[in-house]
Amino acid sequence: MSDTPILKVAVNVPLSREFDYLPPASGAVPAAGCRVQVPFGRRQQVGMVLGLAADSALPAGKIRRCDAVLDDAPLLSAQDLWLVRFTSDYYHHPIGEVVAAALPSILRQGKPLCPRVEMMAITAAGEAVDIAAIASRAPKQAELIAALVDAGGDGLEANVLNEMLPTWRRSAKALLAKGLILAFEARAPEMDERLAAAREPGPTLNDDQQQALSILRSSDRFGAYLLDGVTGSGKTEVYLQRMHDVIKQGKQILVLVPEIGLTPQLVDRLRARLGIEPALLHSGLTDTARLAAWRAARSGAARLVVGTRSAIFTPLRNPGLIVVDEEHDLSFKQQEGLRYSARDLAIAKAKHLDIPIILGSATPTLEMLHHCRNGTYKHIVLPVRAGGAKPPTLRLIDTVRAPATDGISQPLADAISKHLDDGGQVLIFLNRRGFAPTLICSSCGHIAGCGRCDSRLTVHAHKQQLRCHHCGFNRPLKEQCDECGEIVRPLGEGTERIEESLLSRFPGFVIRRIDSDSTQRKGAMDAALKSATAGEADILVGTQMLSKGHHFPKLTLVGIVNADQGLFGTDFRSSERMAQSIIQVAGRAGRESRAGEVLIQTAFPENKFWSTLINGGYRQVTNDALAERELTRWPPFTRLALLRSAAHNRADAHRFLEVARRHLATSANETLRVLGPVDAPMARKAGRHRAQLLLQSADRAALHHALRELRRQLENDPAARKVRWSIDVDPIELI
Repeated sequence: MSDTPILKVAVNVPLSREFDYLPPASGAVPAAGCRVQVPFGRRQQVGMVLGLAADSALPAGKIRRCDAVLDDAPLLSAQDLWLVRFTSDYYHHPIGEVVAAALPSILRQGKPLCPRVEMMAITAAGEAVDIAAIASRAPKQAELIAALVDAGGDGLEANVLNEMLPTWRRSAKALLAKGLILAFEARAPEMDERLAAAREPGPTLNDDQQQALSILRSSDRFGAYLLDGVTGSGKTEVYLQRMHDVIKQGKQILVLVPEIGLTPQLVDRLRARLGIEPALLHSGLTDTARLAAWRAARSGAARLVVGTRSAIFTPLRNPGLIVVDEEHDLSFKQQEGLRYSARDLAIAKAKHLDIPIILGSATPTLEMLHHCRNGTYKHIVLPVRAGGAKPPTLRLIDTVRAPATDGISQPLADAISKHLDDGGQVLIFLNRRGFAPTLICSSCGHIAGCGRCDSRLTVHAHKQQLRCHHCGFNRPLKEQCDECGEIVRPLGEGTERIEESLLSRFPGFVIRRIDSDSTQRKGAMDAALKSATAGEADILVGTQMLSKGHHFPKLTLVGIVNADQGLFGTDFRSSERMAQSIIQVAGRAGRESRAGEVLIQTAFPENKFWSTLINGGYRQVTNDALAERELTRWPPFTRLALLRSAAHNRADAHRFLEVARRHLATSANETLRVLGPVDAPMARKAGRHRAQLLLQSADRAALHHALRELRRQLENDPAARKVRWSIDVDPIELI
């Protein structure tokens, strides 16, 4: 082999390997972290150089040459590439697809890190014209000339002109022809650190908060700190104080939040209290805006980066702290494609960077609590609400003795009236959108189902639709049964039906429904939450969107309409999830001076879960759950991985998993338990039949060794060509 190095390149294809290429015939050899354009099959692909090698297993004549190097300097540092490799190894996912997930879409397309933008500027001739004279006959041209004169020689971006003068291009054509203005391209400006308004002082910390802060300040080296505080205990204030320390050191902070659209209050507080405009990274941004924020984080210009789960891959020039807010939230786990946990990767990233990480929650997961029990993580508890606010009282309403009409029982209706009369705000919680979950024929009993999924169609009365919440299929809502022609009726309640019921019961009051259907328009969620926070709505009706960290000062009553959904769940995490949901939404009540009340409608008030939750709180629920998990050997006392397959033919989905099972049977690993294959709980989704194979082991290393071998074998097995398949390590849902 010659002295020419071999490039180890990751290409965005579903194969668990790197590909060998030669550098371009001329120019410098690209370093690890640079993008290259490579021939791949009959196509051109953008790849990422992961490293250099002295030789290749391929014959010299078989190694193809890169067509171009796309970056003068590495986009990703050695630390960033470490996280890419770790993610690929831990989640057993093709490394090229991991690289694609780590880059903004513009960079995946091979476009430059600093794109060229269209600019307009005034010429010397344009500066000399009489704007007033032009304004009398061509006012739009005069406006454009004036704007460019004010901008000076640097000119203005076309995007800026679009906002200032939406019709400027009509005027520009004539002015360009006269030589009064000039069009050109320039490199997009770098985002400088943007300061917000003057930093606001925060409240004085109570003793518990001060003690928590002292622990967090004890080291700038790696440590995982679980900040476990009851709702309203002031966890965010503790974050803010520690974040201020890090910013004073000139370092960067990454804050991960479950959903950016649901946390405007947090972003506003960060901006106000730290005096820095956060760089935001989430799916609601344009590709250009996302790249600009990513670039600012990479350069160090953005000292505060706030984002959803994919922001974990954002490069940081000078990292100092990672904060994961609401660490228990399911949104941190990607459920399609690369099935990673942003929370778990955040811990791995912090350890590799040797910086502290704070994990905050009022309802920590059992996994985090188990780590604290083992001494791996530091458990910091805030046991009381800040400012002297009292915890809300929880009370059950037996819906067998007091039946609910359209979702609302009489005791709940009476409580709503009382709190409204006292000037309080009410939140009615039901984690089910739409009008009703089922449409049933009152004569033959036929239930409207989805033709592509094993699920019922949800009634959406406002849009007169039946809709599948799994595949998106919809059809018009009819009054007659498709089978017998008799009258059909909605069965059960969704947020639309609860809203309708409350409107008829409480005329004259402002009722606002907040769910993913009512907040689809851009900015609708932010506007709805600001209105709710200001107390403009008397009654809020919503799903879990309303339970995530929001602060409603006037809210004094929370009514949980259908609390029995999780009592008899088949997933081993059902009780944990249900307790988290109830505690989180209950925590919205009584956060100011007035006491809060939580009423829970249930048909099973004697169920042991309720006495545990009401008398012992979330802590007792988790203690019982951990004891049960240890006895039954479920996580966190064992490790799980789920092999999923989906095919148009059910037999193909199962045949593939039988092949996988046979491969696993050849492993000499006695700690590995293989369950299945079986149909998925929802066996058909979006027209595909789904099956799954569960792997369980108390030995994490043994489990990963088995998965590593299994993936290599399956990628080369003919059975894989007929199915879509995936490996889900540490699955959070067994469906």
